[in-house]
Amino acid sequence: MVTWTVEVTTSGHLGVGADAGSARTVEHGRMTTDAPWLTPPPADVGRMVRLVPLAPDHAEGWFSAAQATGPEAWRWLSRPFPRTLTDARADIEAALSEQERGTRLPLAQLDAVDGTFVGTTSYYAPDADVRSVAIGYTWLAGWFQGRGHNAESKLQLLHHAFEGLGAEVVVWHTDALNAHSRAAIEKLGAHHDGVLRHHKRRPDGTVRDTACFSLLADEWPAARERLEGRVSAALQPGAG
Repeated sequence: MVTWTVEVTTSGHLGVGADAGSARTVEHGRMTTDAPWLTPPPADVGRMVRLVPLAPDHAEGWFSAAQATGPEAWRWLSRPFPRTLTDARADIEAALSEQERGTRLPLAQLDAVDGTFVGTTSYYAPDADVRSVAIGYTWLAGWFQGRGHNAESKLQLLHHAFEGLGAEVVVWHTDALNAHSRAAIEKLGAHHDGVLRHHKRRPDGTVRDTACFSLLADEWPAARERLEGRVSAALQPGAG
């Protein structure tokens, strides 16, 4: 099997090259993964938000953004609310451990103007056989919600998935009770595929049902047009 080596450079961008073998390792900032086509989107294309590989030095920004957002949003996430900087570091370590296993590519969301850490998102569950990838593990600091940052982030992620990676389908999974998340995914134009009952345990110990959504490659042009319109509106003077 041919895998790909994904290397974090000092500039924060990723260099990609072919490598033989199937082992996954992390050494000197380098990840080898069996997802041969999964790479991050370009880091310098957003006018509101930049997506860069998540790194340990994002911990303070992660913690500050989380505290400004509050614990309520975390009821829907896979890890408890980070109440200390140590918790934030553990969250990042967990995400990078999944990256090491080749199951997730975690990204930091940074404000494009001043570089402030505003949240995180990820590609995960890549399946090269059917050219499928999921988007999730997403949260955005409260003060950046409703200002177009999430729309531009999704535009970058979907554009790269469909037009950069050649994905045939992008999928989402969310707590079936998370009405806000479900509405946001449907607003993208994604199809509601169904609900997996009694599917996953929440951080509080209860078990959730999971709502599943997908967007096919031939549905992407219409979704792209809608997202571009939302981003354009958010960039207008006085918006947000």
